[in-house]
Amino acid sequence: MTVDVAERWFTVVNPAAGGGRCGRRAPDALAKLREGGLVLDAHDTSGPGQATELVRAAWADGYRRFLGVGGDGTGYEIVNGLFPRQGDEVPRLALLPLGTGNSFLRDFAITSADIAMRAILRGETHTCDVVRATHADGELHFINLLSLGFSAEAGALTNRRFKPFGVPGYVIAVLTTAARLQSPVFPIRVDGGDLDERPCVLLSFSNSRYTAGTMMMAPHADPTDGALDVIRISAMGRAPFVRSFPSIFRGKHVLHPKVEETRAKTIDLDLASPVDVMVDGEVLELALRRLEVIPGAVEVVA
Repeated sequence: MTVDVAERWFTVVNPAAGGGRCGRRAPDALAKLREGGLVLDAHDTSGPGQATELVRAAWADGYRRFLGVGGDGTGYEIVNGLFPRQGDEVPRLALLPLGTGNSFLRDFAITSADIAMRAILRGETHTCDVVRATHADGELHFINLLSLGFSAEAGALTNRRFKPFGVPGYVIAVLTTAARLQSPVFPIRVDGGDLDERPCVLLSFSNSRYTAGTMMMAPHADPTDGALDVIRISAMGRAPFVRSFPSIFRGKHVLHPKVEETRAKTIDLDLASPVDVMVDGEVLELALRRLEVIPGAVEVVA
């Protein structure tokens, strides 16, 4: 029996995710999904950006269901293959976390690959927001979070030196970065308000709660509510920062007097030059201009 392309799952596998763990585990995982009745058209990636190109072509060919097998970065590339797009059709996105990070899915109580597989086989979906980030050279899209300052610096260090160690590697990068803690200025306007030019250690614009696997950056974020949670950590000393850091794993850092938590639908940024930006686990150098929530733009299988 031939299955219509719109009912088939265009499957992107990043074999290198998780230090190669994804490549070893993916064949058995996909076999189980096929045994459960899913029709998968699987494609391995071999380099950065390839997943985005594959997904963009697949959408043009009529695919409407997409499965990402890897880490948060794989999901990020798939989302940027789906957006921007023309028309009102809403794509369906499933993620099988076999890489280093699994931040986004935790908002949907998916904490392991086994739980993700059961969710995919059940096929239940939740409408989820997507965030459009406009920068000097174009635009990108994300579903987890975008952050500036400390987290971007720590993320860059993680990718350079500690990626194979998973979440512990990110913690090591955090402590290393804390030793040279800075408080730059990122001028922003929240929902068209006054320009805010206060120095800060970190700015995070979160669509969902977690980052780096289990760090609850924005404990009150909801990827289905049409808004971003903005977390600002104002300028503070190294020692207080290091002492308070563990509270992020429980989302209690937002109770610290130096941490502000607000919500917004749009963010305008006035950056004089490109800066390091961490977006869904990827670290890029961008001159950001605007963030805007696109409500209900994707159906997430969870």
